[in-house]
Amino acid sequence: MTIMLDSIDKVKAFVAKIAMFPCDVDLISGRYTIDAKSIMGIFSLDLAKPIKLVVNDPSCENLLEQLKEFEYIEE
Repeated sequence: MTIMLDSIDKVKAFVAKIAMFPCDVDLISGRYTIDAKSIMGIFSLDLAKPIKLVVNDPSCENLLEQLKEFEYIEE
């Protein structure tokens, strides 16, 4: 899934939602991969660009449904 976190409020809301799940999730931006639960890590990325979200745990299937509001859809 590709997401967009282009404001401080979106980053805070994203981290709050993803922290409720016990699975490992990474964010990939260019050559950087960070833990999606790390607010400091997220702020180290270029937030003007879409970010790839990778769920590393198949038991967290409903996580992507909870994150639909952050999904980036190219126009």
